[in-house]
Amino acid sequence: MEHKHAKQTMREHGKVLWREKKAVMIVSVFLRTSVVLVMIAQIFNRNFENVFLCVLTLVLFTMPSLLERKLDIDLPNTLEIIILLFIYAAEILGEIGAYYVTFPYWDTVLHTLNGFLCAAIGFSLLDILNRHNRARFHLSPLYLAIVAFCFSMTVGVVWEFFECAMDQFLFLDMQKDTVVHSIGTILLDPTGGNHPVTLKNITDVIIVQADGTQISLGLGGYIDIGLLDTMEDLFVNFIGALIFSIIGYFFVRSRGKGTFVKRFIPVANDGNMREQASESKEDKTI
Repeated sequence: MEHKHAKQTMREHGKVLWREKKAVMIVSVFLRTSVVLVMIAQIFNRNFENVFLCVLTLVLFTMPSLLERKLDIDLPNTLEIIILLFIYAAEILGEIGAYYVTFPYWDTVLHTLNGFLCAAIGFSLLDILNRHNRARFHLSPLYLAIVAFCFSMTVGVVWEFFECAMDQFLFLDMQKDTVVHSIGTILLDPTGGNHPVTLKNITDVIIVQADGTQISLGLGGYIDIGLLDTMEDLFVNFIGALIFSIIGYFFVRSRGKGTFVKRFIPVANDGNMREQASESKEDKTI
């Protein structure tokens, strides 16, 4: 009898989930199917590094629903779909499909979107706390916006740390190199001091290895190893975080009347909110 009741409850929960998150489930099923097909192809090609990326992508796809359960919140459909598409675009299209190389601005767009999404997540977590009746403090809209911005930038910096570590230890070139034609460096100061020597109009670089082998790179300039790429990633992350922080600030100032921002801000579940409201009433009664 209990088993039958449990099955009925799960069926009803599934119907509610389908009704409320129909678009999310359709997108999720489509993306997961695509990842599985790509993974099968990579297995046949014996490209096990890409197989690992596919497995990682499938694991990351579970994060939105995991966050909903653990934090007892509800992610807006728009935000959840964007997160899923972001993961797919970064791992499957970017890494396996080589979109980072084929489309020069692919990485820039994703980092901008990452800044926007991380600011939204950081903002929403504080906003939920801010509206919690048990909270001993309430943050102003400006403070919420500042913390959301800092949260997004911190995530961006940590990611750049990860990319640098992968480049140093596994030589993955996640911080993409850039060809430059002018540099200034104190390493060429003949006096050994702190005066930069400027080299301009660089057209080629010759690499001399330990065995005496010389290789002309033929790239038309000098290689900047990841620095400009890192600065560009952090800058566009800054732009995305700043945009959402400004939008979020005015959203709180208007007491949540904006419909656009609601698509990106998770909210506490109704049951949780009702529990908070009930506890608040009891406190007032006492």
